[in-house]
Parts: sequence; structure tokens; C-alpha cells
Amino acid sequence: MSDYLAHIDGTEDLKRLAIDQLPDLADEVRRALLEYCEVHGGHVGSNLGIVEATIALHYVFDSPRDHIVFDVSHQSYTHKMLTGRRRAFTDPRLYGTVTGFTNPLESEDDPFVLGHTGTSISLACGMARARDLTGGTNRVVAVIGDGSLSSAVAFEGLNEAGELHGNLLIVVNDNEMSIAENHGGMYANLARLRATGGLCEHNLFRDFGLDYRYVEHGNDVTELVKAFREVRDFDHPVVVHIHTVKGLGLGPDDEGRVESNHWHNAASAAGRPLGARKTYGMMAMDMLAKRFDTEPGLIVISPATPGSNGITREFRAEAGSHYLDTGITEEHAVALAAGIGRAEGTPVLATSATFFQRAFDQIHQEFALNRVPGTLLIFGGGISGTDNTHSGAGDVVMFGNIPGLTCLAPTSGAEFLSMLAWSTGPARRPVAIRVPGEAVLSAERAGGYPRYARAGVSGINADDRDDDNADAASSAATDTAATATDTVTDAVAGDPLRYRITHRGREVALIGLGNAYPLAESAAGLLAEHDIDATVINPRQYSSLDEETLIGLEGDHRIVVTVEDGQLEGGWGEKITAFYANRPANEQVTMQVLNVGASKEVTDRVPMTTLRERYGLTAERIAGRVLGRIR
Repeated sequence: MSDYLAHIDGTEDLKRLAIDQLPDLADEVRRALLEYCEVHGGHVGSNLGIVEATIALHYVFDSPRDHIVFDVSHQSYTHKMLTGRRRAFTDPRLYGTVTGFTNPLESEDDPFVLGHTGTSISLACGMARARDLTGGTNRVVAVIGDGSLSSAVAFEGLNEAGELHGNLLIVVNDNEMSIAENHGGMYANLARLRATGGLCEHNLFRDFGLDYRYVEHGNDVTELVKAFREVRDFDHPVVVHIHTVKGLGLGPDDEGRVESNHWHNAASAAGRPLGARKTYGMMAMDMLAKRFDTEPGLIVISPATPGSNGITREFRAEAGSHYLDTGITEEHAVALAAGIGRAEGTPVLATSATFFQRAFDQIHQEFALNRVPGTLLIFGGGISGTDNTHSGAGDVVMFGNIPGLTCLAPTSGAEFLSMLAWSTGPARRPVAIRVPGEAVLSAERAGGYPRYARAGVSGINADDRDDDNADAASSAATDTAATATDTVTDAVAGDPLRYRITHRGREVALIGLGNAYPLAESAAGLLAEHDIDATVINPRQYSSLDEETLIGLEGDHRIVVTVEDGQLEGGWGEKITAFYANRPANEQVTMQVLNVGASKEVTDRVPMTTLRERYGLTAERIAGRVLGRIR
């Protein structure tokens, strides 16, 4: 057995190998990836499929002088191994010491931090333009695929590349799928190109004015080295379309593991329960599925990544035409939802908070400005221990400041489903619902909230397992969905924009938004130990202020505390501070307002315990600050 990988600490070490040694190196890298992802989790399928292409690129090109831009960069694990970060993937003691995406802070071989999709061609075009203008001689490579080509900005990049007159290589990694299955007419052309060995009369890339090469055996490193050497020094842009196998190296029983950052096998083996995204996502989908037969216009839309949000394969198969996967096309997905809503349909669009950022203009214009009835389900909102490209800490700032958009923040599974029933029923307006996160789920699994008892969601328990086929979790979700859809409960009865006082006290009022509501109740419990009977409020929404409730606190309260698990600056709590500060002089009373939340920063894989301490988002810190103000 070869041992080449152990001696590669940079691309110069790779270039010392003979070309006939590269297949053995690829096998070593693939074994290392399998072991790493088995223990640590990660995007296993996409990385297994691009091992040979990455080795060939670094064998032929001279990074970092030659710039290699990996789209999304979730397929950059082999690239990292070859550029000085091998031990982070081969030494279990160092697992997690590098991020799952490219990052210039780690290595000069990473031109950009990239965790969203479709931008590599545009970035590469920009680097090529600057090189040509300044007389540079380096080469530029964009690596795109794994569904990213369906993103609108990728087409904008191809359009720009068609007018370049200098060196640019675009590697299209065609593995016939995305995070889930590929969707869209473009992929039919790719299939025809594969079937004809790249000779199909209609060629998407040539239509953009680009030169084109096809490599059928995209996991043959020798063939790839030959192809890349042929085009390396072209004086014009060229697309090298390579046909690869996603998840190459996984066994026949590992189909469900092909895509995963979305597979954390170690977590499943350890019996880790279903996370909030999948738990509440499955509950929502099961509730909506019960209505498909009687509501032909009810349509669930996912711009790719469905499994992350509890949209299981089983649901997708059973939903039929009531489910649309638009591919990685957030802007299109929102505009599509707006069209459905305007035509008397009922769209429900589900994706991550940070992915919605890419569609801000469509949310603002086509959706909210036009007051189109529809629902956006926001997953992953709030602070988290994720990487810097997937942190949703700014979601309330973004959504909460779009005119005409009603933004709801449920504090339990039952409230979430009730709000979803309202938004897809009587609301008839643009609505965004911040899907509950881990803090809410933990509180419910613990049997209710710390101080003031609330009905938990039946079936949410630690026996649910983390996979798309979790029958127990699905059954529990269905039971809960049935309860919530029988009637729109008091969670949103009447006006959903009114705050809900869950406990009436005096002197201190704690208002906890969405995921921060359990924290407000915990802080109230600590204050009770000091004989302070605090009012606790679930605001339920963050798109407007319930001025009547806020004014009603003035008579017997000295301090209002807002708690949010997102960015304070420009966020929700500051609006309550401004409200009290700007009360007319003849009505003004002395009301202190204390805002608790996150700083304006982007964090990268910082543990949640650290973030909570950093931002004072603990019951002890909140209670301590309150006591310091009133004692």
C-alpha cells in the first residue's frame, strides 16, 4: 500500500510524484476522507467525487500563483489536504481545526471565503480581468458543479466569461446531482452532452461563446492531467466539462450518505436526537401534506438543500406537484413564490436564513412590496456555532426591516404550526416565520419552560434519531400537526401582531423573542429568588411594535429587558428602546430599557457556550444586570 499522502505538505510535494503514482494517491485521499467524515461529519459525497480532479489541477497548475476558486468550496477537502492542511483531515486530534470551506486566513491557496454558491465564475472573471489589465501572467481556474451551475449568478458569470480575451479555465464538475436531485431544463443539456461525449449539437457553453472540452472519465486522474495540460495556457476562456461520480468510494448501502454535511454519521451512531431544523421542518411538512388533497394551489418550494430542513425524500415523493425543488436559485424561488401567490396559489418557501440573503431584492420587491400572500420559512436564524458563511445572526435585522413583511417568531412547536396555519390561511399577506431553533427544542424536550409551564409538543423526545427516515419523529410530528391544524390555537388567535403576556408581574418585564424566550423565562426564575416577580412576554413577531402592550407596562414597571439571539444593532430590541425614548413629553415616564443580544460580527465555528457568555445571553448574566439596575 502506498504512503504518498503522509509526505505531502504542499503542492510542490505533489509535483514530485510520477503521474502513474497519482491514482494511488487518490485512493489514499479517498480513504482519509471516508474516515474523517465517518467521525467528524461533513460534505462527504461531493468531496469523494472530486478527488482526482483536485489532484490533477494542483499537479498541472501552480497555486497560489495560479488562482483556483472552488464554488461553494464544500468540495475543497482534497484541496486543503494538498495545500498544507493534510493533518486536519488525517489526525483525529486535529479534526475540526480547519473549516469545511475555503478561507484565506488558513492558506494563501484559498482566494476567498466561500460557503454560498454560484459565484466562482464571476470571481474568476474578476481576477482574470485584473490580471490582464495589470500585465500579469498567472492562470485562473473556477471549479463549479454539484448543482451550483443552476444558480443565476453562475449564468451571469458565464455571460461575462464569453467576452474575456485572456486565460480562464472553468471546470464543470458534472456529478449528475446537487445536494438532492438536480432540477431544471439546463441539466437536460448536460445529459445530452454526456450521452454524446460532448458532441451534442446544442451546447450550453458554446452558446455563451466559450471554448469547450469534455472528459467522460472525470475520476481518471491521468486523463484529467492530460486534459488540463492541453488547455492550461490557452489565451481565451475554456470550459472543461468532467463527468464524475458523487460519493465515489461509498458502498452500495450508503446512498443516504452521499450528500452530507447533511450526513453526520457519527452523530447518528451515537444516537443523537433529531435537531431543531429537521424536527420542526418535518412537523411543518406533515401538517401541510394533510391539506394537499383539498388545496390544489398549496405548494412547498425548496431552492435545493431540502433534507436539511426536514423535507424528506418520502415527503417529496408523496407531495408530487405540490413540491418544487428549484435548484440553488433563491432569487428565482422567491419570485416564483410571488407568482404563485398572485395567481391565487399558496406558496410556502423554505430555506436557510443566510440563503435568503441572496434573495433580499425579490423578498423586498416582488414579495412584500406587492403584498403577495405567501410564507417564507426561515431555518437557522440567530447566533450559532456554524462557520462564518452560514451564521444567521443577522436575520432579524434583514427581515424585520422590510416594509410590508409580517415576521413571526414562534416559541414552541405548537405555536409554530399555528402560525403556519394562519399564514397559509386567513393571513393573505407576505409572512416570514422564523422556525424555532435548538433553544426552543431543548426547552420543549425538557418538559416545558423553566419557570412558567407551557404545553410542550408531544412526541418531541430524545428517542428521535437524526436521519430522513426517522419514523418515530415523523409520527410525532404528524400527531402535532393534526392538533395544530384542527384549529388555529390561541397562539395566533385574534391579531398575531399583539404581544402575549405569559406571566403578569411588576417592576421588571422580560421580553424574549423567539429562540430567546426560554432564556427570558429562566432569567425570570432567577429574579424570583430575589423576590422580584417579573412580567414575561412572548412578542410573537418582530416586524412591528405592540405599542399598547408596551405603554401598559409603564405604570408598574421600572425596567424592560429585551432578549434576542441575533444582532442587536439594527435589530428588534433597539426598536423598543427607541419607542420609550421617543414617547411624547407629556406622556413620558422613566422607563429603563436593557437590550440583550449579539454584537455586530461574523463568527466562525465559535461554540455556542462561548457566544452566550460573550454576549451575556445567559439567565445569570441577565438577572445580574437587572439586579444591578434596580437594587
